[in-house]
Amino acid sequence: MKTTTRSLDFRRMPRDYAGLVRLFPPRPIHDKVDLENATEIIGALAGHNLTPDQEDYLDVLSDLVAKYEEAHSPVRRRRSTPLERLRYLVGEAGMTASDLGRMLGNRGLGSLILRGRRQLSKAHIRILAEHFRLDAGYFI
Repeated sequence: MKTTTRSLDFRRMPRDYAGLVRLFPPRPIHDKVDLENATEIIGALAGHNLTPDQEDYLDVLSDLVAKYEEAHSPVRRRRSTPLERLRYLVGEAGMTASDLGRMLGNRGLGSLILRGRRQLSKAHIRILAEHFRLDAGYFI
């Protein structure tokens, strides 16, 4: 049975681990419904300034999703490029090219980067890694 998670708002998410577990107990993912629910929780937490408990919970849930996806991937996917990964993150975050550019310090820069006409600098990578809470190597 699918948990109702469509109306998740980060501002109303529990700030402590126990509260997050009550909202959505982390457990092995067995099917696409479990995967969708876990992904929605991850999406609600990603990109925000998290408490240490929220970070721990996000790590656990992300590991469960990664394990499921690895086991249920029909074919080994080719390795994505840093640009493809950035486009995915921007899309998942509901950001526009202008939003990306503003984050990087120049509104027009986002469009150039997403079209592949400009490369990410080390400074851009640091900003993106911090914003998306990822290792900088993800963008290299």
